[in-house]
Parts: sequence; structure tokens; C-alpha cells
Amino acid sequence: MEGSLGGGLVSRSDGRRLPLQTTLAMEELQERVRKTLDLLTPLELKNFRACLKKVDEEPRMSQLRLELEGSNIPGLAQLLAKYYPPGAAPRVLSKVLRQLPRTDLLPLWQSDSAAAARLVHSAIPKKILKRSYDCVDSDLDHYDLSGRRQAFLMCVKKNRPGADQDVLLMEHWLGQCQFEYMSCTDPDKKELRDKLTSFRDGLNEIKDQISCCLVTLMAHGEKGFIKVNGDDRVSLEDIFEMFNNKNCPALHKKPKIFIIQACRGEKRDNGVETDDEPMDSDDISEKGRLPTFSDYFIVYPTQPDHVALRHPRTGSVMIAAMTEVFRECGNKWHLADFFTKVNNRVVHTEYRLHEEPIKVSLVTESTLTRFVYF
Repeated sequence: MEGSLGGGLVSRSDGRRLPLQTTLAMEELQERVRKTLDLLTPLELKNFRACLKKVDEEPRMSQLRLELEGSNIPGLAQLLAKYYPPGAAPRVLSKVLRQLPRTDLLPLWQSDSAAAARLVHSAIPKKILKRSYDCVDSDLDHYDLSGRRQAFLMCVKKNRPGADQDVLLMEHWLGQCQFEYMSCTDPDKKELRDKLTSFRDGLNEIKDQISCCLVTLMAHGEKGFIKVNGDDRVSLEDIFEMFNNKNCPALHKKPKIFIIQACRGEKRDNGVETDDEPMDSDDISEKGRLPTFSDYFIVYPTQPDHVALRHPRTGSVMIAAMTEVFRECGNKWHLADFFTKVNNRVVHTEYRLHEEPIKVSLVTESTLTRFVYF
């Protein structure tokens, strides 16, 4: 005859007997952990186990225990729920998620309340769609962003209503993606070049610590240029060149990301021309060299020669869409996939300019050689 649970005690694997209420709480915690782990990719799970061994929490997790009990998601969830003292598992999980980084999952574990438990069931999708990251079977296939992430944030606010909101949104986004950043507001041409030069030189001084560079420029503009105070024009090509492999050795084989929020002309939705010119060169005689421009990723808010859109209250269309998509999806997408989703949001939203309907589409240019995950 089966034993009754009426006595209110259940045996643990170490022989100790726990109250039934405590056991049920542990089972609920285990299920919450499992649902969170189920959202991680195979590579993220691998990194999760590596971070778990180093997390600053007692008792320390041993490699042997991880191999024996945490080789799969159910086992790892059970291990996390039962190995640490009561209340410690959510704290440990939060520490590891920050290191991955999967900060989009942190709201689930910043509170161990019933509300957080319900959030697991309702707010987070049960399984994200397969994406490029799921196919990564080698650490060599994505950039190592474990080092310092440095950003430069420039905004011309003068005569640009809504620019203040853009700055707030970008600062929040950079913080979520773990960037340190230098700000530059309403510069003239000389000030912008001086600050960019100082930023670039700072990267070169600590080059072994740098893993990624991101430059955001928000201003009026025209094709190939942005406009700063005094109506001076600054060439975007000149700015890109400052961070190439010749001028910024600190960024060799590291992603250089540029987010340009500026008009590129005055046309309005006249379509996109493509130029798919084939290249015949197969010369590989000079191994070990890099192209002058590689590992770049550049985002424009509109097509060449076209206007960009900015709302005087809510800010720029692209920046607002970036914020919305990040809030929904976090940093689970490769950078190019992330901006594809942002573009989908922008393209399928109706906008009006001077009471006339207008459509815009983001444009990205990439010489990346690996995946970028923040």
C-alpha cells in the first residue's frame, strides 16, 4: 500500500525530511527555473553552466555536480532549486542571466513573488522561434563581447523637437546592453571631431579590454553628411574612417556599430534601387591581413536621398521602434535580426508628414564577420 502524504514530511535526497509545504514551493520554483532555461539557446546553456561555477554564492557549484545532475534542462532546474538555501536560487539565477547577458529575463527573478511566477506563464513565450544563434555550435561563430563595451552618443537638439526623448531612450537602451558611453550634445564641427578623436584614442589606449564599439549620431542630415551647430556639415565617411582597422587597431576583428538618426536627402518614398555587382577576385595570397573596413554594421533610418522621421513629442521613429522591440524581445536576437524586426515595425506603421501619408524603411550596411549578441 502506498504511503500517505498526510504526515506533512517528504524526504530529501540527503536524507533530511522537509515539510510538505516547503517541498511544494521547491517544486514550483523548479518549474519556474525550467521555463526560464527553456528560453535559452544551446550556446547560452553552455555559458550558463560555465557562469554558474564561478558565481559568488555559497555553496559553490562543482563541475562534477553539474555534469552528474545538470546535464539537461530538467536536471539543471532541479539542481538550482534544491542545491542552494531557500531564497538563494532566484538570486543566483539573476547573477548568471546578467553575465550571459539575458537581461530581458531578469524581471522574472528580481522578485520571488507569485506575480513573478505568473509572469513566467504569461509574459514570456513558451519557446522562441529558431534563429541563427540556435545553429551556433562554436564560440568562434559570434563576437566575444565579454570585454568592455564602449559607446559614443551624439545628439543635436537645436531645432529638433523630440530629440530629448531620443537621448533618454538611447541612454536606457545602451544601459540595458551594458555599454559605457560618452555623451556629446549640440557640438559644432570641431567639437564633434575632437570628441570623436578623443573617444577613438581612448579605445586604442585600452585596446585589450575593448570588445565592441557603438557610435550613435542624431542630427539633421543629407546624403553622406550630418549637420551640426552652425550648419556645418560633417562627412559620415570621415567618421567611419576614424574607426577603421588602420586608425583604430583596438577594434581589429571587433564589431563597430553605427546608428545614424538623420535625414539622407529630401525625397519621400520613391523606392529603393539595388546594385548587385559581381566580384571576381579570388586572391588569397596575403593571408593574415584585414580589409581597411571590416566588422562594420551601420544603420540608417531611411533610404538614400530620403527624409527621416521624428515626432516632436515621442522622438525619432527608428529610436522609438528600437526601444519597443527591445522591450518585447530583449537581447536574444543577433544584431542584424534585431534591426530586421525593428524595420518590420517601422515599415508596417502608418505615418503622416504635414498631413500627408509617408512611408519609410531602415537601411543597414554590414561587413560583419560574426554574429553580434548583446
